[in-house]
Amino acid sequence: MRLDPVAIENLIAQFIAEDMGRGDVTTDAILTQEVKARGRFLAKQELMLAGLEVAEMVFQWFDPSIQIQTFYLDGDAVPAGKEIARITGPGHMLLAGERVALNLLQRMSGIATLTRAFAQAIEGTGAVIADTRKTAPGLRLLDKYAVRIGGGHNHRFGLDDGLLIKDNHIALVGGIGPALRAAKKNASHLLKIEIEVSSPEQVREAVAEGADALLLDNMTPEQARECVALARELEPPGRQTLIEVSGNITLDTARAYAEAGANLISVGALTHSVKAADISLKLSL
Repeated sequence: MRLDPVAIENLIAQFIAEDMGRGDVTTDAILTQEVKARGRFLAKQELMLAGLEVAEMVFQWFDPSIQIQTFYLDGDAVPAGKEIARITGPGHMLLAGERVALNLLQRMSGIATLTRAFAQAIEGTGAVIADTRKTAPGLRLLDKYAVRIGGGHNHRFGLDDGLLIKDNHIALVGGIGPALRAAKKNASHLLKIEIEVSSPEQVREAVAEGADALLLDNMTPEQARECVALARELEPPGRQTLIEVSGNITLDTARAYAEAGANLISVGALTHSVKAADISLKLSL
């Protein structure tokens, strides 16, 4: 996944406008514009780096002459205590961009670090870790980029990106069968159809109706194993239904779900409640 520089620049402009308001009154009051400064980005914990390119774009939004010397790149594992990068430029511009750049770098590295831990937890099983739409508003593109950097896969970017029938859809349309039949009738033939199921009975109905993928939500690993085995037993020759599991999956339980036969393990916690990585920026003359 490559970041679209135009899209990122538009986001950065919004973030800076939010933070700067009418200007940095603290820096304007105590620092002249002639002051040159340098800074060091330091990893204060072991982490998977993500967002350094974005942080650089933040500073260069203020002043293209600002220079960053990098010692690590996005996707690199950084040991605790290591210097990630150095930055030089006008002191008032470095101070203006500091918070936005760090907020993005810390959040994205936190997401990549957690994603990497989940990917390592299921290594060798054939399953993959995926994100969800539970991202911070306005940050979805960056959140999902960080997941990819950490070794995960991206689920839908938005409601227009795939057909996923969930429990509330099913409740409003009258059941698994009516939902799948309506989807097949009205949706584009290019879209695969995934549906949420919560019991073996619903698995039977969904497979019989020809669902392309099943979402096993909030099941135990044992329940998931039973439903996966049932789906494999019922599916016609030559067709393999993709099986996704989700719902309160942790680092301790992820491998059990993978070994139960899931193809895709979606984890909302990768983005909705991730802890930012501990990275500092120390400035000096």
